[in-house]
Amino acid sequence: MPTIPAMRTFSALALAVVTLSQPPAPPQRPRVFGIAHVSIQTSDMTRARAFYGKVLGFAEQRPVRAERAIFSVNARPRLVIEGGLPPDRDERLLNVGFDVETPSPDAKDADGHTIQFVSTAGSSDPGETPDRRISRRILHAGLTIKDPAAADTFYKDRLGFSEIWRGGRPEGTISWINMRVPDGTDYIEYMLYPNAPPTRQQLGSAHHVALLVPDIQQALETVRARTQAGDRNHRATPNIGVNNRWQLNVFDPDGTRVEFMEPWTVR
Repeated sequence: MPTIPAMRTFSALALAVVTLSQPPAPPQRPRVFGIAHVSIQTSDMTRARAFYGKVLGFAEQRPVRAERAIFSVNARPRLVIEGGLPPDRDERLLNVGFDVETPSPDAKDADGHTIQFVSTAGSSDPGETPDRRISRRILHAGLTIKDPAAADTFYKDRLGFSEIWRGGRPEGTISWINMRVPDGTDYIEYMLYPNAPPTRQQLGSAHHVALLVPDIQQALETVRARTQAGDRNHRATPNIGVNNRWQLNVFDPDGTRVEFMEPWTVR
């Protein structure tokens, strides 16, 4: 019959074996509810304020300084416009912020984009009367991605995002991958550039904000009513995207794209 010390040693060894055989607990991830903000840099704050405030119709929060404007889309998502874009800088996207339960320090994804984690709890919709907003929701934000597998280590493995759609042009290619936040319905769009860095023009189109609208024709008519005939946005025309939804693209004064999209597919 084994002695009590021997039994204790055996029990400890058995416990160690059981502990080692169990799979490690999955790493804890933050709760990510959606997009809190998209920060964009501009070379001309006066023209940027005219575009985001007058053409798109977003109310500017009380100005903090002349070279910074915060436009409220609704109670949570905001468009943050910063001045001071140098003439030789191609990149206009500064960062994307996610609404989380507990704020944490900024991070970089695999492609070097700055990602912020902020809480918008307690925010209210600053809607004005009359309400001039073309849209009341940021649907997604586009980010240039070289290697989707590397991007997944940050967005999928670390933050818990999940793929909801992929597509491309021409047919049979994959140019875009949509990754939804784990605790909401907003998403980011991988804009794939696997072979060469995007040009300035491509960056302006790839690093974009998509706004949800119920009626693309109404959005078009509103844009045309708020712009002059010589404005490129006055000549914008809707199209049906690869995802079979009506879309309309307009551009801010520095060439950053804002995409309007209907929530349903074309019947």
